[in-house]
Amino acid sequence: MSSTVYKCEGCGGVMEFDAKAQCLKCPNCGNSENVKSNDGVIEEHTLTIDAKRSIKVEVKETQTMECKGCGALIEVSGLETAKKCLYCGSSYVLADKQEETLIPDGVVPFKIDKNDAHERFNTWMKKRLLAPNELKNLYQRGGFQSIYVPYWTFDAQASFNYTAEGGRDRTVTRRGADGKTYRKVVTDWYFTSGHIENFFDDIQVPASIRYKSGLFKGIEPFNLKQLLPYSPDYISGHLSENYSVDLESGHRDAIGIMNDGVRFMAESNVRRRYDRVRNVRLSGGYSNETYKYILIPVYSTTYDYKGKNYTVMINGQTGKVSGLYPYSIAKIVLIVIVLIIVFCLFMYLSNS
Repeated sequence: MSSTVYKCEGCGGVMEFDAKAQCLKCPNCGNSENVKSNDGVIEEHTLTIDAKRSIKVEVKETQTMECKGCGALIEVSGLETAKKCLYCGSSYVLADKQEETLIPDGVVPFKIDKNDAHERFNTWMKKRLLAPNELKNLYQRGGFQSIYVPYWTFDAQASFNYTAEGGRDRTVTRRGADGKTYRKVVTDWYFTSGHIENFFDDIQVPASIRYKSGLFKGIEPFNLKQLLPYSPDYISGHLSENYSVDLESGHRDAIGIMNDGVRFMAESNVRRRYDRVRNVRLSGGYSNETYKYILIPVYSTTYDYKGKNYTVMINGQTGKVSGLYPYSIAKIVLIVIVLIIVFCLFMYLSNS
């Protein structure tokens, strides 16, 4: 298996991409080198039927490579395109695995380092009021992995007609069976229609099945204005994986996101003229569809608490945190007891 190691000219150590300095840096002696960036333009690929058929997931079997730093044998899964030796810390960019699969069009480099990630996690965890107190001490024994996760992005021009019913509220006075009058809100419904034209730019769809989609949604969006042409230099010192969601599946997810967006626009148009909206129907489609395959930066950790695993992810560009955590039964019971006491006290004071 062919692999690339970025050796430090000063001490022979392994150069890693440094999020703070935005360059390759040796963790041993501090020597730094500029990233050999690709000055080319990030290309948008036309989305065709042939492209969707050809770009499929083909996960290779796990392979073994010998670490050039310490000689240890490293297991490399079929999805990984960058690897770190667990024994000596040497970092590798797996060149042949990148060549035999789809080369990323662009990469969003890490902007925050692991120290920042820990601080943001601690701040996030302090706000989890229902989490067990001992969870914080448990996590401090763990750590984050920095990984470049594959994403698809999609562009499309949407052109849709819509029909709907818009409702206007009015208040009427009625007389009840007891002879008393009361007011009631009545909604009058009217047929309405319109047209939506909208260009969707860089709809972001995770191309990895390793993580729950809800975690990705919790750390999105990524600022793709900072997307750079792909260079393996950005990957050195971090983990990286190949896509495990094919182009056709990613496109299907993007269509769902865009459909929701078009429906929201139609409902918003109706609400500008009416108080309510219902029975929205859409007819139309998308044109000028393009896609990109990119890598985005994520810090991830999975920790065990009482036999159950919980995953936390941090956006390596913005620092936004999303994660799962256990709930403290004792805290929940305490809150319920307090609410019952407050309710009973309120009822007592109201009746006295």
